Amino acid sequence: MPLGNIIILDSEIPERMHFTSHVIADRDITDPSTGGPGIRKVLEFSVDKLNGQPANAKFSTMSENLYAQLEAYLPNGIYRGYEFIITKRGSGYRTKYKVDKVLLAAV
Repeated sequence: MPLGNIIILDSEIPERMHFTSHVIADRDITDPSTGGPGIRKVLEFSVDKLNGQPANAKFSTMSENLYAQLEAYLPNGIYRGYEFIITKRGSGYRTKYKVDKVLLAAV
């Protein structure tokens, strides 16, 4: 579900996205368990297509589970040749992600 130009995953609702670029950066957060400040790594993608429609949005995650599933596609922007269908399952520390990929036809 897009919220402005940020894509937020709703539980059990798949989102199909095409990524054009990515960054890995540090982000200041408020730790949900302690309420104190912290710094976490975030993987952020620019999205130009969402559920088959043109988009100009960002999709980011701090989930190690999701990062591990996408990591192999980061070198040299391999992800540009795919659309990813990401489905969030669960919430909090029990959140898991199902990632399916669709290879795009060569143009």
